[in-house]
Amino acid sequence: MAKRRRESRRAREKAPTVAYTDPEGNVLVLRETLSAATIRKLGEPPRSRAASLEDAWARREEAVFERLAVSWEIAGLPLSDQKMLLGRYRMADADTRAWVRRTIASHLERHIPELA
Repeated sequence: MAKRRRESRRAREKAPTVAYTDPEGNVLVLRETLSAATIRKLGEPPRSRAASLEDAWARREEAVFERLAVSWEIAGLPLSDQKMLLGRYRMADADTRAWVRRTIASHLERHIPELA
């Protein structure tokens, strides 16, 4: 019975992606589109009033990265697991995080303007 359910599931189409290369040759691959529900969720204000503006900004930044990032090749090592991607982003130095933020900002303006 369980086998039939798996077969009847509709296969998800992979979203188109765009690759961005930093000056050091590392490649960040981002989804070109997001679902309407994801866009709505990312656009919501923070739920907690206790969250500072800086905390809310950092959480949104991580959430956007997590939803957009497909893979990130750093020094020839490809990462595609979501937990690894987010962990690597959190560990990145200030220059790398700034490049990722700028890259995502221009990506959003070009492909998902409702989040820009």
